[in-house]
Amino acid sequence: MNFGIFTMFPVREGGTQQGVIREYLDLADVAEQVGIDVFWLGESHFRRQRAVLASPLIAASAVAARTKRMRVGIAVQVLPLANPVRVAEEAAMVDHISGGRLDFGVGRSSFLESYQGYGVSYEESRPLFFEALEIIRKSWGEEPFTYEGKYYRFHDVDVVPKPLQKPHPPIRVAVESRDTFSLMGRLGFPIFIRYQMSVGEIQDLLGQYQEERHNAGFDGPNDVILQIPAYVAETEAEAYEEPRQSTMRQRRLTAQAVAAGHGADQETTERLGRLYTESYHDVLERVAFGTPERVVERLEWFRDTFGLSGVSLDVNPGGQLPYDRVVRSVRLLCDRVVPEIRGSKEMRK
Repeated sequence: MNFGIFTMFPVREGGTQQGVIREYLDLADVAEQVGIDVFWLGESHFRRQRAVLASPLIAASAVAARTKRMRVGIAVQVLPLANPVRVAEEAAMVDHISGGRLDFGVGRSSFLESYQGYGVSYEESRPLFFEALEIIRKSWGEEPFTYEGKYYRFHDVDVVPKPLQKPHPPIRVAVESRDTFSLMGRLGFPIFIRYQMSVGEIQDLLGQYQEERHNAGFDGPNDVILQIPAYVAETEAEAYEEPRQSTMRQRRLTAQAVAAGHGADQETTERLGRLYTESYHDVLERVAFGTPERVVERLEWFRDTFGLSGVSLDVNPGGQLPYDRVVRSVRLLCDRVVPEIRGSKEMRK
């Protein structure tokens, strides 16, 4: 199973924006040292209280320049918000700077703030997304391309540089709305998911994704990465109590955003409205908090229940945990959780 760390550079109360950015670049160094497979960077706009990572590709370039082994991932680039040719150029540059270590995640986002801030209609986000994705893939081809769509028109454009990875960096799509699972299965894309519905519903949707993949001629098992909060400590008391305040702060802010009408659509509003008003006891069922032994159990359960190929772990859920505790958790994860999970899989073989 692939192990990644996810961040959107969350804002710490009383801290500075520069401090947050420096801290997560330092965390990338730690992740590289301890053996994390990929460092995932999310996109966030106009959320002063929550996160400051407005340009994941710029951050990815910084991470790539200070690491040598670990892959650098975008999770995700919100495609309807930017010129797709510009995105293609910048992603190709990051792929070269990283020596071919870029993983390119894309999506539409579940919140309206970004669309409102950029003056983009969310109602048109799906066709915008698919036009942008097609243009980016054409941009990465070896020949100049022409494109005539509803939203974008390009004539005889030759994007340079081309990505270092051939034919291009791996593309992975975030899926949250129910109808997107089958759609991405038909298109054959690897996906990100979150634990935002019941176990049974997620399993059913992943079954639809797999069926559509196979019907479309894509062989092999599903390629699914689950994004979840994770925190590892030596004792159960530390593991459950230390992230409590930070975790619940994040959920409170999300619930307030949903209540204020910032959810992208009715499905998002209903799903997140229920999810982000849960008690901390309920939250613990949806995360991987615990001692190393307990987190091994949790991650193996997620892997086996959803058929995962990897996890993308938010190791500072809510962004308020002190940096030294985050580093301690990451080191425990790589020293005592990852080897156990990978070793258990080898034993079953």
